[in-house]
Amino acid sequence: MADLLQQASAFVDRVRKANLAHTVTYCRGEQSVDVAATIGRTDFEGVDAYGAIERTESRDFLILAADLVLSGAAVLPEPGDRISEVQDEATYVYEVMAPARQPCWRWSDPYRRTLRIHTKETAVE
Repeated sequence: MADLLQQASAFVDRVRKANLAHTVTYCRGEQSVDVAATIGRTDFEGVDAYGAIERTESRDFLILAADLVLSGAAVLPEPGDRISEVQDEATYVYEVMAPARQPCWRWSDPYRRTLRIHTKETAVE
């Protein structure tokens, strides 16, 4: 018997990609790929060396893992990778990074199909 939750998750992924995503460019060094991404955010909280609470907001990109292919091979996000997003006349550049000593990405679904990639804006071109 087919796993109905897994089928429903795959359906939601298809609908999200088709209707709630736009094209961004994922770059690692000189390699790049255009992928469909849905924008999200995550709030992180940590304590610094002095005991002060630090709050950080990440701009997240939800991308199907199967779409993140560089040089013919599927890859996982790494700190320092870049994502470029065009809005109006500007190109916003985000760096993949791990806020508050957290991983720079995580799975967004229980079936490991969608990556939630945490970033920070580093430039506007």
